[in-house]
Amino acid sequence: MQALLVIDVQNGIVNYGDHDFQPELIRMEQIIQDYRQAGQPVIFLRHVDERPEHPLYRGSEGGAIHPSLQPYADQVIEKSTPSAFFQTELAGVLEGLGVNHVCIVGFEAEFCCMFTSIAAYDRGYRVTLVQDATGTTNTADSYEMPGLDVRSLVGKVLHWSEVIEVLDYDQYREKYSSGHADPA
Repeated sequence: MQALLVIDVQNGIVNYGDHDFQPELIRMEQIIQDYRQAGQPVIFLRHVDERPEHPLYRGSEGGAIHPSLQPYADQVIEKSTPSAFFQTELAGVLEGLGVNHVCIVGFEAEFCCMFTSIAAYDRGYRVTLVQDATGTTNTADSYEMPGLDVRSLVGKVLHWSEVIEVLDYDQYREKYSSGHADPA
């Protein structure tokens, strides 16, 4: 069985700066709808921070799931590190559901999405990352690396690993959406 992990789609990230994450949010919603239609689990991960000044402070508006996807957030697991597996109940939930393949979408591609992808692989899961259904608040300027496309770099690194499947949204639709190959 396959499960969708929706990582850190929170107000404090989506509304950060002048980023327009609408294309990513639309793709995420379409993928969520595919999983729901197929009866596959959709699990949201929410990053929480205990520092009141942090944009993802526990219980703050910034820490809440973004309203565009909130209606789908039936199951939410909190995490406090980039890996959705570290000191959370995610592994137990996935095991209880009989999941052997996770698909990853969400935010902070170079941190939470990448760390979770690697941690899932290390735990024996087949992993698919939908690259253009991820985003990041960081830019080439953040890393002082002119011309850097953070999301593309993450996708290339994970793809080159030859153990994590990296697809763009159209490739995902062709391979996994309803009417095509079984996502399990």
